[in-house]
Amino acid sequence: MTAEVENVRQYLRAWGLDGRVREFAVSSATVELAAQAAQVIPARIAKTLSFLSGEGKCILIVAAGDARVDNKRFKEQFGVKAKMLSPDQVRQLTGHYIGGVCPFALPAGQCEVWLDRSLQRFDTVFPAAGSDASAVELTCAELERCSQANGWVDVCKLSEAGQ
Repeated sequence: MTAEVENVRQYLRAWGLDGRVREFAVSSATVELAAQAAQVIPARIAKTLSFLSGEGKCILIVAAGDARVDNKRFKEQFGVKAKMLSPDQVRQLTGHYIGGVCPFALPAGQCEVWLDRSLQRFDTVFPAAGSDASAVELTCAELERCSQANGWVDVCKLSEAGQ
């Protein structure tokens, strides 16, 4: 187990969800790989996308695996252009590496977590759990609670296959 996964496991313990963390023998660094590892459709992977806020902090959008950020909606919601973080910025602001970014065990005061409505069509979803070979199965209500999300937003559009 990596230190990052252990940090997420400890973090989720406060909600009694630490036992749901799964580690895989294969990579889950992309939506497609995560879906194969968890044996679910790609849309149920809750990908965490990292953007730069106007204050130089991080806006995390947790969205369905088949959703894409709509730049216009993002700017309307957050008042800034959707600019993805560099890998170094991701590590610095979230404490996680690309492929394992999740809305858990984040450094205090560095990130806002927002959940996209694209997730709400599923009973459970699978965000990463701190590494590129991990996930945790959660209901949307559990995800909202334990990610301490700022709320739900509608900043994504579904791919043609997901509509």
